[in-house]
Amino acid sequence: MGRRSRKRSAAPGETSGPVPAPARPAPAAPAALRRKAPSSERPPAPWGRFPLGELTTLAGIVLIVVGFLERSGQLLAVGFALVGLSAAELAAREHFAGFRSHSALLALILAAVTIVVLVVVDAPRALQIGLGIAVFAVGFWLLRRAFQAKTGGMGFRA
Repeated sequence: MGRRSRKRSAAPGETSGPVPAPARPAPAAPAALRRKAPSSERPPAPWGRFPLGELTTLAGIVLIVVGFLERSGQLLAVGFALVGLSAAELAAREHFAGFRSHSALLALILAAVTIVVLVVVDAPRALQIGLGIAVFAVGFWLLRRAFQAKTGGMGFRA
């Protein structure tokens, strides 16, 4: 390791020039324009501090594992539904609070529900696909506008 250079202090009676003013910190960006909100601003769950979302996810994972081991399609379906419900609730809560944009995910959920309903009523395949795409596009546009209204014009927040 080499010797580090040090600034030499001015000799007594010697002036080294004008002393610069301390730099002022840059003003903080308004809350609506920050790219990433701190985790302390995550929207609270309506049921308080009870970990309902985490317990729902855990129950879904357990049902998926049991359904896989027992080769039960019903347990697998219920497990995936519980995990999906938990994820959808968290995405919707974060989206409508303006914390993070989940426009595409929520629009995809709307489109999937629409397609499932059309499959159950035995609609033609072209109608299922066409209406699914239309619901996704309109849902994405409306969800993006709702997020922009909540965040003051920001289209997304990573």
